[in-house]
Parts: sequence; C-alpha cells; structure tokens
Amino acid sequence: MSVLEVHLARRPQGEPVPDDFALVEVPDAPVGDGEVRVRLLVMSVDPYMRPRMDDVPSYVPPYQLGQPLDGGAVGVVEESGAPGLAVGDLVQHGLGWRSSVVLPAGRVRRLQLPEGVDEGAALGVLGMPGFTAWAGLLRVAAMRPGDSVFVSGAAGAVGGLVGQIARLRGASRVVGSAGGPVKAAHLVDDLGFDAGLDYRAAPVLEQLRAAAPDGIDVYFDNVGGDHLEAAIAVANDHARFALCGSVAAYNSPRDLASAPPGPRNLFSVVGKRLRLQGFIVGDFADLRPEFEREVGGWLADGSLVARETVVEGLEHAPDALIGLLRGANTGKMLVRAGHR
Repeated sequence: MSVLEVHLARRPQGEPVPDDFALVEVPDAPVGDGEVRVRLLVMSVDPYMRPRMDDVPSYVPPYQLGQPLDGGAVGVVEESGAPGLAVGDLVQHGLGWRSSVVLPAGRVRRLQLPEGVDEGAALGVLGMPGFTAWAGLLRVAAMRPGDSVFVSGAAGAVGGLVGQIARLRGASRVVGSAGGPVKAAHLVDDLGFDAGLDYRAAPVLEQLRAAAPDGIDVYFDNVGGDHLEAAIAVANDHARFALCGSVAAYNSPRDLASAPPGPRNLFSVVGKRLRLQGFIVGDFADLRPEFEREVGGWLADGSLVARETVVEGLEHAPDALIGLLRGANTGKMLVRAGHR
C-alpha cells in the first residue's frame, strides 16, 4: 500500500505555480511501539506556507526540495502501537500534505470536538487561526471596549475572526478590508463589521479615512504594504498595531535590494507614539485554555460565524494554496482528503 505526498519540486519565483509541486507515491511505513498511523481527513492551508517555500531563515524552517510540505491536519487513527490512542480516534497533528502518516504518539493530540462541530473547526476557529485572532487582538494589541479597530485581510481565516471578537468585546467601530465587493459586503452582512472596504475599488487610505472618521485605536495587520501605510496615517495617538502577516509581500523577493519599500510614513510612528508589535501565536500557549473557553462559548451560542472554503482532494492542495494567495477563499481554506 502506498501513501500520496505533496512535495516541493522547486522554489517559486514570485507567485507559486503548479509545477512548483509534485505528487509522489511512497511506500507505507510500519507502525512501531509508541507510534500511530493516521489517515488524513482534512488539512490546513495557510499564508505562512508561502514564505516557507523560500530558502531563507525564519521562525519556522523552510520546506526542503524533494520533501513533503507540512502543516496542521486532522485525521483518524488507523493503526496504533501507543497506549491511550485507539483505532478510530480523531487526532490533530502537524504533518499534513500526505494521505497518511506514521508518527510518534507524542506528536498527535486527541480531539473531542463539541457536538455539531466538524473536524475543520480544529484547524480554523478553534485552532491556530482562531487563537491567532484572539491572542493578537486582545493580548498584543490590548484592545479595550470603546476602541475603533481596523483589520486588513478581514475575509480570511484570521481577519474575519478578529473583527467578530472585537465586536463581541465591545469595540466602538470595526472596519475591515477585503478583495472585491462580495467579500466586502460579507464583512458587514454576515460578520457584523461596521464597514467593509474593497481594496480593489479605490485606494485603501481614501476608504479608511471615510470609514473611520474618528481614527483607529487598534490595527490588526495581515497584509502590510499600502494597508499598513494607511493604518499609520489614520491611527490615533497611542494606537496599538498587532502585526500578524504581510501577505502583500509574500511573493516578492526576500533580499532588501529587490523587495518593495515599506510604508513611507513611518516617521508618524514617533509623533503619534504608536506601538507596532509583531507576534507569533506560539508565544501565547499558556492562554489557550482561556481562548478555548471564550471562543468555544461564542461558537456554541451562535455569536461567532466561522466560514470555510473547502477544496476536495489532496491532489488539489497546491491549487488551494495558490488560490489562497490570490484571495480565492472566504474564511478558512481547507483541503478535505477523506471522511471518517
């Protein structure tokens, strides 16, 4: 029996294309003592995966040529050599991009999802994106009731949750940006934002000034570039910025000589006494129980909307990542490879 894996065939030059990936069949590995075989059900596709395709140092190692990519995944145990994990158990692990995998029991987490919640939630609203949104907004940006909040990339997995959490925590105004009129309307009509900006329709700065006439106190950045520049321009004194991602630059060269320039108004950071802080959600592991209680409660009572875009079939995972980087998703991008 063989396993299907998605390998990095070559490093992208700019935007990834299908030829940067390879579908490879490899022999199934035996299960040893303390190990489990997990069949893939659903896997996560995330913007941070694009920088890992470049051979540059970062907070996570780059993907290696000729080797499978990895990322968050949920699967079902098909064979177990480990006490405490039985065949049929639902588990989460970090070795997605392959149809099944043998790994030590210590590298999987047994899941018990709330009734009516599917496996994708463990990779979205109750997983890394949800925790990133919650910790970034409430701990890094220290949002307070009454704050005016701007979220870039707000129709994505993280941004859509940031805006909803801000509203539930008492923000006075929540503004989000998204690509296209349908997504911009989704922010207001479905997620409860006060305003949705279509960044393809007009300059972000022009739209943000109109949508937040009294300025912003918090900015959650998933995009960088012109969005970060606009946020600095509209920020009130002592505003707090949580810098989560910079997807606008992910397909750009990494060396400073070739990369696009940063915001042109960084001088305003001093005069306005702004606080800009980058963060990695893994730094806040001690807060996870509090996050799960609060966000799980909102999900259970219907206060929080968790949207997903699902691509069927592991062989289409490269298409899902390419689509994600082009803004093809609304909410969390997932690849479903099977069912329980």
